[in-house]
Amino acid sequence: MFQRHNNRPPELKSAREIGLMREAGKLVARALKICRDMAGVGVKTADIDREVEAFYLKHDATPLFKGYPGTVPFPTVTCMSLNEQVVHGIPSDKPLRDGDLLKVDTACRLNGWCADRAITIPIGTVRPERLRLLKTARDVLQIAIDELPRRKWWSEVASRMQAYTEKAGFSMVTNYVGHGIGRVMHENPQVPNYVSRDTRKHDFRLEPGLVLAIEPMVNMCSPHVYTLRDQWTVVTKDGLPSVHVEHTVALVAGGLVIITSDDGAFDDAPPAVEPATVVTAAGV
Repeated sequence: MFQRHNNRPPELKSAREIGLMREAGKLVARALKICRDMAGVGVKTADIDREVEAFYLKHDATPLFKGYPGTVPFPTVTCMSLNEQVVHGIPSDKPLRDGDLLKVDTACRLNGWCADRAITIPIGTVRPERLRLLKTARDVLQIAIDELPRRKWWSEVASRMQAYTEKAGFSMVTNYVGHGIGRVMHENPQVPNYVSRDTRKHDFRLEPGLVLAIEPMVNMCSPHVYTLRDQWTVVTKDGLPSVHVEHTVALVAGGLVIITSDDGAFDDAPPAVEPATVVTAAGV
């Protein structure tokens, strides 16, 4: 989300700090439940966004997207991206339509610690190929969750994410990546969902205390994207659909804590990690 990073090395978190981030993650998961419950044919994404903003206010949490600096400060607490919109879509008064793919991304800070997550919600009756795209993106996120405790370097995880995407006949967006997260939304390292000569130069070791927001963006066909005149909304160049999913996760001794997991199971979340929040190297 928004691709703002510093030049410092990754800041490892203690067990206490990861626990505090988990509290923020629970709020983000509940905010996304509001989105899932409200989303449907004829519903306006601006109305959903207002409900999420009220929810954060009620729980004394700071939404991290609204006012995010840019040529135009980002105006809302959620990103709502439809169909060919990849990320950074702005909620509007345009009603959702049958067959839409709605990508919702949101983040908050609670008691000084941040969490960030995205889901994709199918609206009404969605065409089979779009559902296959959605399943592929979810599978890719699950691969990252499964592989993270087992590997020594991020590139080992990213290469498996990329290979799965391409084998399915889809493409991974390379203009945008995940990120470290902690007291601020964007920390080092950058977390690409693919491997290239450039990303190998900036590969990083996987070690306990590392907290990452992993967010694959998978396109139906071409990986190429561009930004609309609103200065925020990123769309596919070929006009075909894209899917975006994300979890904030923390590496701990012997496994992985899913910071933004739900207290109960949601359809968008990888079944193997719900409702559990810890994944070990041997599985859930």
